[in-house]
Amino acid sequence: MKSGAEPRTPLLVRGAGLLDRIEYRLIETPEERDSVYLLRYRAYLHGGLISPSESKRVCDRYDDAPNVWIFGIFVDGELCGSFRLHVLTSEWRLSYTTELFGDVLHPRLDRGEVFIDPARFVADPEKAQRFPELPYLAVRLGYLACDYFNADTGLAMVRTDHQTFYRRIFLSEAIAEPRPFPGWHTKKVVLMASDFPNVREKILARFPIMRSSASERRMLFERAGNLVSSRDAVVTSFERASIVPDS
Repeated sequence: MKSGAEPRTPLLVRGAGLLDRIEYRLIETPEERDSVYLLRYRAYLHGGLISPSESKRVCDRYDDAPNVWIFGIFVDGELCGSFRLHVLTSEWRLSYTTELFGDVLHPRLDRGEVFIDPARFVADPEKAQRFPELPYLAVRLGYLACDYFNADTGLAMVRTDHQTFYRRIFLSEAIAEPRPFPGWHTKKVVLMASDFPNVREKILARFPIMRSSASERRMLFERAGNLVSSRDAVVTSFERASIVPDS
């Protein structure tokens, strides 16, 4: 993704209309999951991250963790992308990020911190060309989850060449050196962190696409036995606003 202010604003302006056509759908059934696993395979293969396989699917044990939410991102009813996130607490620590960067994260979880750990963002290769706004609309789920679960930190375990995007959008900073990622033979990943309570309003001011209502967040994340308390009992609902960032 290109950096620089000039191309950014038109992309986000187009995203304002696309947001109304987007549906975030929690992926639950075996058939839905199979579609997401196939989408991951096609996206990773297209990006040169994996070699061809007979199964043509990408999944792992973290897809079945009790602290996972897997979303399909639909445009006009058509699956265009997917996004997975884990809520990490002192009681619930299972995720790929804690496996790779446990030496960094476990001491902080021991202190009672709450992390939102997004991962596995993929976009259909053809539809990513049609909808270049998809990355912004996908990572919006991470921001909404931080808001809903009252997180201390939003994590991002990302390819080293994607750091600029997360630094610009979420004001994230690297907190560990790059490490190999199992199954990716061409790239390493770095762990980035965003101090959500301190950057929440700054992000919202620059990217009003992150605005949401308490009811939207509950529809996305509420389920029986939620892992941590939600702030949405007291958060004032927002109306969706212009996607254009402030300068």
